[in-house]
Amino acid sequence: MSLIERIYDMETIGEDGYRRIRADIVLNRFKPEQKLKLEALKEAYGISVSTLREILCRLSAEGLVVAEGRRGFEVASASISNLRELADLRILLETHAIEQSFANADVEWEGRVVAAHHKLAQTERRLHDKAEDAERWKRYDSEFHRALISNCGSRTLMEAHAAAFDKYFRYQMIVLDYRGDEPVHQHETLLQCALKRNVALAKQTLVEHVTNCVEHAITTGRLK
Repeated sequence: MSLIERIYDMETIGEDGYRRIRADIVLNRFKPEQKLKLEALKEAYGISVSTLREILCRLSAEGLVVAEGRRGFEVASASISNLRELADLRILLETHAIEQSFANADVEWEGRVVAAHHKLAQTERRLHDKAEDAERWKRYDSEFHRALISNCGSRTLMEAHAAAFDKYFRYQMIVLDYRGDEPVHQHETLLQCALKRNVALAKQTLVEHVTNCVEHAITTGRLK
């Protein structure tokens, strides 16, 4: 293997490791304030310690990991105040992105929204009957909301929303509590708003959707 090939292979391993560890944090497989021990991560992910340090520093810059100097790294804590901040940021970014996405609406975008909602609706129906994987439910929920804003025309806006959404999403995985029919109806309303280009109602529904979700998460008592 040439030097260039070895460098490329190392970069590929590092990027793959970053995505896997990041996903495990967002999905709450690593708990808030859990110590991230390099030797254990090396064994679990098959990544060198030096590459792991780079990955954890990158995640620290994103706010998902906390670097503790000589004491190493740990998963970022979770608090009610931080959840509220993330919810406000998500609402700010997502309502603006919805407005832009609806203005740029086309048939392909409609198809993505309808397909994403179909998967989410089917999953919510099965979850209501206690026959569905909660992690899959939250993933489809994420895909639907991202489909709604996917035609906003701004890569920068999409990236900013994705970063905020993932940190907000981590709280949903920490709480992981089904709210019943209310979010189901809100998702259906958002779908119909997209098809009818009803920006005002879509933004109102999103605010209610996120706000009610935050309040419900707090009532579970799983956050400080």
